[in-house]
Amino acid sequence: MDVPEAGSVGPGGLARLRTAIRDLWEELSTSERTVAQYLASAPAEQIMFASAQQLGTASGTSNATVVRTLQHLGYAGLPALKRELAADFTASQAPEVRLKQRISHVGQDLESIWGDVFDEAQERIEQARRLTGTKSFERAVEALASAREVLCYGVAACEFGARHLALSLGRLGRRARFSGATGFAFADDLLPLAQGDAVVVFQPARHLHELTVLVERARAVGATTVLVTDELGETFGDRVDAVLTAPHTPTGNTNESLTGLLVADALLLALTTLDETRAVEHSHQLTALRERLVPPHR
Repeated sequence: MDVPEAGSVGPGGLARLRTAIRDLWEELSTSERTVAQYLASAPAEQIMFASAQQLGTASGTSNATVVRTLQHLGYAGLPALKRELAADFTASQAPEVRLKQRISHVGQDLESIWGDVFDEAQERIEQARRLTGTKSFERAVEALASAREVLCYGVAACEFGARHLALSLGRLGRRARFSGATGFAFADDLLPLAQGDAVVVFQPARHLHELTVLVERARAVGATTVLVTDELGETFGDRVDAVLTAPHTPTGNTNESLTGLLVADALLLALTTLDETRAVEHSHQLTALRERLVPPHR
């Protein structure tokens, strides 16, 4: 099969896609070959901003065929392919150029904008649900359920998930604290970490030096670690107790913290069911305190 050259981004993600198509061409069904041919010839930016439904329509197939083809080619799904293409795009284009590309693709069609955002969110959520196994989730819940205290760590966009988890754990009657510190100041947050504690780290892709130090500190003192990530699972998988997948946005159209917040909500619901009495009692106390702080209007 002759794979045409297309796309204006760097060669990494495109090269992997085309190589996979060449290597697996004979194993693809007729409809899967149609999708593969379209993906190989379409501009990379067009793939990045398209939903599975849009790619199915463009290739004359269906969204299910698009997803099946990508999985056959070795991708976890469309977000995984977009992530590789976006990495090329980020490396080869300045931020303002990427923003112009995104604006150009979206245009001013409000119906299209509304659909694009929800399509990407749905793709990310479905991939998060599919890629995190039950065993990993069980290990994460067990780590938090038995913890003396939980340190929730997240920087920048990841701060939302970490703050949400720490605040909500406190409302369930569990000791928890948040940290988003970096550099020299982070040492103060690491110092109290002790045996029996748990750490939950929200970090999609960038390998921060603080993450390495945090994981090493947790292991040294006997604390358990749960990593909520997209790309760092393989890097830290043998050094943490559980990895929960939270795919980040390949386009910037949806908030980075979206899937991390959902992972946090799943952990919170599981912990609530494990100790319903404590959760209900602290909910009652929280309500009583709020009523004292905000008296009813007369």
